[in-house]
Amino acid sequence: MKQAASARRRIAMVSEHASPLAALGGPDAGGQNVYVAQLAGHLARRGHEVTVYTRRDDTDLPDQVETDDGVSVVHVPAGPPAPLLKDELLVHMPSFGAHLARTWTLARPDVVHAHFWMSGVAALTGARGLGVPVVQTYHALGTVKRRHQGAEDSSPRQRVAIERRNGRECHRVLATCADEVAELAAMGVSGAHVSVVPCGVDAEHFAPVATPARRDRAPRRLLAVGRLVPRKGFDRAIRALPAVPDTELLIAGGPEPALLFADPEAERLRRIAAEHGVADRVRLLGGVSRNRMPELISGADLVLALPSYEPFGIVPLEAMACRRPVVATAVGGHLDTVLDGVTGALVSTDDTHQLAGVIRGLLDSPELLSRYGAAGRDRVLARYTWDRVADGVARVYDELAAIPPLSGVAP
Repeated sequence: MKQAASARRRIAMVSEHASPLAALGGPDAGGQNVYVAQLAGHLARRGHEVTVYTRRDDTDLPDQVETDDGVSVVHVPAGPPAPLLKDELLVHMPSFGAHLARTWTLARPDVVHAHFWMSGVAALTGARGLGVPVVQTYHALGTVKRRHQGAEDSSPRQRVAIERRNGRECHRVLATCADEVAELAAMGVSGAHVSVVPCGVDAEHFAPVATPARRDRAPRRLLAVGRLVPRKGFDRAIRALPAVPDTELLIAGGPEPALLFADPEAERLRRIAAEHGVADRVRLLGGVSRNRMPELISGADLVLALPSYEPFGIVPLEAMACRRPVVATAVGGHLDTVLDGVTGALVSTDDTHQLAGVIRGLLDSPELLSRYGAAGRDRVLARYTWDRVADGVARVYDELAAIPPLSGVAP
């Protein structure tokens, strides 16, 4: 595929809690780590000089590491060199930003790209006065989290105010979907200040895999993937299962299988399955490695993505890349990625009867499943590969190349 032409740039990415080197599966290691690693790697392979600044969380980490893609990862001393939950990091952002300011005064980047709201605090501190354009990607918004989690939201109380300030002070907000643009507008961040570039998926890794034919009379298979937390909606899939006969539900995510017995969400899901009489048709797989996911997805008849809210949602893209149709809740990025009636179906977050009917109707139509799956793969290749994402981000960087210095104007 022809790649967008772009001048060679020195790109500084700030990702305070999500290192591109981190092993996935921890409490704060997931989609953002993948996004930063993939975007940085693709830009570096195009000839850009890319440095990712992330917080040192281990005394044994070297000051700097170079990845196989040629990305430099710098471990910034900010707070204790030990693992901390991301909700505990705000107090350490001033020292993170001061370190960036000292570094960038000596070697000025051409553009700074902050990932997550706290990274925006550090990036704006480090870039102020240097004439360096700053791009902010939130990855998740505090307004959405607070709306859905209420009193259970563990984010710092200043989060929404800081997100609003970041959005007004940076040169461009890079949103991942149209729903996020609307959320930003409600926060007071003008749409003229926002560009939309979606998240991506590795369509070479996530690709259809030939799986062994299932024996005659084997149950049809539903698959749901994600962290074992209530908002992911695995309970909704279980509650719909009694109305979908001859079908099993596999749930991939959470700790390794041997530790599932001690996981509170796994226990809750097992209890719900028993209460609905489908315990024998629900299988909790625990954490599944990235290498095994394409085969697991390819072996499903239908992939379910049923969160109550989702800033973007990578599972539908992974399923579509593997040529599997998707049933997803009509929230967040799902509204952009899943085309209702083309690559799958969008459903409400609270109607179990509707969900069961949609699942049953799709499973009863193998031709429709095949057509939706093929359309999903085509859509991923046309819009959601990491090359496409890198094209879009590089265009934003190019637009900001001649922008004047930060104004520092507060809201």
